Amino acid sequence: MMPDRPPTADPHYVFAPHRVHSGEHHRWLSAAFDPVTLTRLAATGVTRGWRCLDVGAGGGSVARWLAERVVPEGVVVATDLAPSPELTGPGLLPLAHDIVADPMPPGRFDLIVVRLLLQHLPDRQAVVERLAGALAPGGWLQIDEFDVSYEPPLLTPHPRAELLYRKFLAAKAAVLREAGGDPHWGRQAASAMRDAGLVEIDPRPHIELRTPESASLRLQIHHTHHLRDRLLAAGLTDGELAEVRAVMNDPSFRAASSVFYSVQGRRPPVEAGGRASHE
Repeated sequence: MMPDRPPTADPHYVFAPHRVHSGEHHRWLSAAFDPVTLTRLAATGVTRGWRCLDVGAGGGSVARWLAERVVPEGVVVATDLAPSPELTGPGLLPLAHDIVADPMPPGRFDLIVVRLLLQHLPDRQAVVERLAGALAPGGWLQIDEFDVSYEPPLLTPHPRAELLYRKFLAAKAAVLREAGGDPHWGRQAASAMRDAGLVEIDPRPHIELRTPESASLRLQIHHTHHLRDRLLAAGLTDGELAEVRAVMNDPSFRAASSVFYSVQGRRPPVEAGGRASHE
């Protein structure tokens, strides 16, 4: 099994654990994206006895869903730099683990899922290759990731509101890049899997309408608080942050979401030399 390590925090990760903001961040992420993530995972046929890995498990909603399906014989290893106390339950094994630096067991997992993490890591291709190598023959890798190059406002209460919203989105993208991330990387996930030797690659883009009631827009509003200091350093003011919150809370506000890619790929069921999947 994978080695545990002392919990640490990456100072460059913009959404690093925060005693005030992390819980709300995880709640809105789960509400906005679990419907897509879990539907895709279910399509792999994940069931009793599978060995699963959730990389960057966050609040644990995906890991708990998987654990319900693989117990009692299966296990879900739920990793994070500093695992959340919420990562508990039958079939769950929380581990402090750095996917960039810590060892990975080869050929072990039937299913690996990593959501909204890889865009933050500078050497993404190397990480995808490590994940592919940790799959059992026939095992599935699912990468869910953003491409924020498309998320236009569609209806704002006045012209200044549109400019403020666009300025906020640009500042947030600049914050991610300053920390070494690539907020457009989601569009490259499928080719990264191909280059790592996976097959049956199936990228699915998802776009939704952002309204004041939608979880994805509530997440954006939350980011004006969670990322406040970084957004100020990127050129916004507290006054502009207050204004853009009011814009996003306006009942008339409408915007397209960024593109959320859910991409699946599979390690070939039979490797060179005849090694076959447990299936």
